[in-house]
Amino acid sequence: MERIFSGIQPTGDLHLGNYLGALRNWVKLQSEYECLYCVVDLHAITVWQEPDELRANTREVTAGLIAAGLNPDTNIIFNQSQVPAHAQLAWIFNCVARLGWLNRMTQFKEKAGKNRENASVGLYAYPNLMAADILAYKATHVPVGEDQKQHLELSRDIAQKFNNDYKVDFFPQPEPLILGPATRVMSLRDGTAKMSKSDPSENSRINMTDGPDAIAKKIRRAKTDPDPLPETPKGLESRPEAANLVGIYAALAGKTPEEVCNEHAGAQFSAFKEALTEVAVEVLGPIGGEMTRLTADPAYLDKILAGGADQARAIADPILAEIYEIVGFLTPA
Repeated sequence: MERIFSGIQPTGDLHLGNYLGALRNWVKLQSEYECLYCVVDLHAITVWQEPDELRANTREVTAGLIAAGLNPDTNIIFNQSQVPAHAQLAWIFNCVARLGWLNRMTQFKEKAGKNRENASVGLYAYPNLMAADILAYKATHVPVGEDQKQHLELSRDIAQKFNNDYKVDFFPQPEPLILGPATRVMSLRDGTAKMSKSDPSENSRINMTDGPDAIAKKIRRAKTDPDPLPETPKGLESRPEAANLVGIYAALAGKTPEEVCNEHAGAQFSAFKEALTEVAVEVLGPIGGEMTRLTADPAYLDKILAGGADQARAIADPILAEIYEIVGFLTPA
């Protein structure tokens, strides 16, 4: 069976964008592939994390994965720092990747901003760690969004250069897994900005732990415009906030934007928001309730992560041993 690796940062406050953009797709994949889903706590510390918050967020994200529908009995769910092969292989890839490759990574420029000289070396080199995440398991496929395509391409470049440098056919070329049209969820307060936990306004996002009242309140306050819904999505081209709500409704209801516009054509947004609230509560309500139940049992979550790490090490350690032999490292007999 082909193998998938994908990771999610333990930044806390999982929201609707995380669910529609990643988690929901991961759930669909679990019956088709051997899946490793990783809470990437090594990536998280490329920017400062309070230790207690990092531990709590790692557990919360794990609860979110399970509550969204990932079965810990059939998927390998673990946190990155429990599998040393990630960091060990990342160092080797630091010596394979070229500075010019990393200089072209647009995400570093975006995240470092004007403070580039004060950014951590980890933030600069973390695409090499991402390559190690994937290739430590010889993963064949990686679910990616638009913002991660460049990093997957770097992983492919690193795999190819390693194979060429050492004259081996060892690493596969991991393929991007694009699952139909991407669900790009935007802020409820600004239809031109992605929904994000970093937005200072709580009303900009629907958290996966929000209850029915909070969901209804946030949708009711979502920014729209005075015009009614059009008959087709073409009428939303210059209406980002309206297009965002239609897109969210379509994704949650399992419909196309065309179907949503056709069903609600001519409706005012006050009525449409009521319909959107109903479907959002129906989908997210059970997930939020299960997340709350799971986060109240940290021992259970720690057990899941430890068991997943055991399984992940069983795959990665023999692969790493082969890599050490190829590179020429002396290791215990």
